[in-house]
Amino acid sequence: MSKWDGKLRKLDAYRWEISPDYKPGMKVPGIVYASDAMMESIKEDQSLEQVANVAFLPGIMKYSLAMPDIHWGYGFPIGGVAATRVSDGVVSPGGVGYDINCGVRLLKTNLTEEEVRPRIRDLINHIFNNVPSGLGSEGKIVVSEKDLKHLMAEGAHWAVKKGYGQKGDLDATEEMGCMRDADPDAVSSKAIKRGMPQSGTLGSGNHFLEIQTVKEIFDQAAAEAMGIIAPGQVLILIHTGSRGLGHQVCGDYLRIMETAAIKYSIRLPDKQLACAPIQSDEGKKYLSAMACAANYAWANRQCIAHWIRESFAAIFHKSLESLGMDQVYDVAHNIAKIETHHVDGKAVSVCVHRKGATRAFPPHHEDVPEKYKDIGQPVLIPGDMGRVSYIALGSEKALAETFGSTCHGAGRMQSRGAAKRSQRGSDVAHDLEARGITIKTGDMSALAEEASEAYKDITQVIEVAHQSGISKKVVMTAPIGVIKG
Repeated sequence: MSKWDGKLRKLDAYRWEISPDYKPGMKVPGIVYASDAMMESIKEDQSLEQVANVAFLPGIMKYSLAMPDIHWGYGFPIGGVAATRVSDGVVSPGGVGYDINCGVRLLKTNLTEEEVRPRIRDLINHIFNNVPSGLGSEGKIVVSEKDLKHLMAEGAHWAVKKGYGQKGDLDATEEMGCMRDADPDAVSSKAIKRGMPQSGTLGSGNHFLEIQTVKEIFDQAAAEAMGIIAPGQVLILIHTGSRGLGHQVCGDYLRIMETAAIKYSIRLPDKQLACAPIQSDEGKKYLSAMACAANYAWANRQCIAHWIRESFAAIFHKSLESLGMDQVYDVAHNIAKIETHHVDGKAVSVCVHRKGATRAFPPHHEDVPEKYKDIGQPVLIPGDMGRVSYIALGSEKALAETFGSTCHGAGRMQSRGAAKRSQRGSDVAHDLEARGITIKTGDMSALAEEASEAYKDITQVIEVAHQSGISKKVVMTAPIGVIKG
């Protein structure tokens, strides 16, 4: 892919503008959050061109935004954010992506690294056997088509009712684990058939389970509000999404939207931005089907969290209560949601597309759980499997500048193919083990795709988000055990 050679104007230390006059048809500027050094690597692909292309969407408000982990994606860049007016704007499946509600869930424990390290291999093996993973993996939950429709309508609530987890998990989940406008009738039979055997599975690719230890706390009071007390405390991060069901929903509606864009005379610079008016039949059905896939993902992470708790209890011969395995938070990284934001002093109903971006609402926002009202919404930002991850908080500045959004991870620097050509999975595994990170995978050859070298340095990404004020770093963690599908 060729290097981007368009024009950028530097607004301040961490923001760059693509002017609306860069391409005729841009309705708003593009705004990119990045440091000087990161911008040089961002220009290596055409993701900035995608930022400009998103600015063509009907009804887009203020800016086409890109977070510091931006890289090339389908239609929208990964790390892209756009808000479109509900009244006359559009919704674009490319602004959510194929892995609908790919997201992360964080559990805490009362255990320390000193207690866990001697048993880490047994723990990793037990979890690997207890949580189905891998490409096309099938789950332990057997659901009928009728059951799956209930699951898609109820999300994590369905899983808790079935005994997978506890009510407190729902209170610490974005949307309480369920988007209420889900309509299973908007989901194709092919998507349902793909989803039935994969309920409660991790999947493959960049999905993972990670046993982490707290390395540094930047805000002690905020960390303690999340149940994170001191360095050395062990946490568990779960990263997965809606599996084949979400992929099929996206594929189904991209085809529908390509026709809809012609039907509604929507002119776009890239057919991958295919879209339909939010108020149209096609737009409403996509949002209902997307909500079903998002709910499927929340139920998925709910079940996986339950089995991880079971594995900890089995290995450490302790009750869940004594292990202190409460949920810190669960947040979506790929989703479109109808929200109210203030634009030019007026409250406006908008559809916020977050593709590879995290919601980052400030203290006292109505959508922040009661337990976090005073500190703001937790933001979970995983790095690659060989380096650190971060827990942050949403901010007022994010609400004002980015429709309450921040980065979601490190962001790729190499394609999966390039990463596999540059190293072997076995070498990656040996390197991780040498650094004290126990690794378990069902596909050693695919491990090279997720090597640290394939990703940006997460600490640089976080510093841009922190210094620009769109989120506030609270805790840094490091992996001691990783499970990859």
